[in-house]
Amino acid sequence: MQARRIARELALLSVSQLSTNPQSLANQDLQRVMLAAIRTLTTEVQDSLETAVGELQRASDRLLSSQTRALDLQTGRVMVEEAIELTQTAINRVGTAVELPELIQLANQEEVRSYALEIIRTLNEQRAEIDQRLQQSLVDWQLNRLARIDRDILRIAATEIFFLNIPDRVAINEAVELAKRYSTEEGHRFINGVLRRVSDQVKAQ
Repeated sequence: MQARRIARELALLSVSQLSTNPQSLANQDLQRVMLAAIRTLTTEVQDSLETAVGELQRASDRLLSSQTRALDLQTGRVMVEEAIELTQTAINRVGTAVELPELIQLANQEEVRSYALEIIRTLNEQRAEIDQRLQQSLVDWQLNRLARIDRDILRIAATEIFFLNIPDRVAINEAVELAKRYSTEEGHRFINGVLRRVSDQVKAQ
């Protein structure tokens, strides 16, 4: 995993724990906030594994039911398909959980923490302008009405584009990856569209 990619994820988890009042953020211990974000990742590992165990148990139950309770071949086939789907979901969830310990370990590296802090501090200091620029790129939406995770991802990407000299293509791709992990299918498409319009803003200047 690249250091900056991990830093963006750490920044996202940290921003979600900050006060919504930008003026009060300067006095917060950002290191403490980031530690809380790392603990959130640790909890996510535990939750993912527990959920996977539940899914595997349900898959096992469906397989057993297909053998003992299916009224006909078609019903049994449907039950087996449901069991396979649950098992696949559990495997994917375990795969994600396996990646998290590496992310947690790398999140403690100086390079990662430094860039995460740079994102958070810059976003805090420039939030009014960042929000104004994002609002200009929203069509029939208000920034403050978006899901918080989508709003935070957009803010981080805009921070990188406008203030941290990250190429807009890179910032957009990274934001979409974050959205795929933390938002919904619709959310990551929406974020991609908004940031494409942000990119057009940049090119027009």
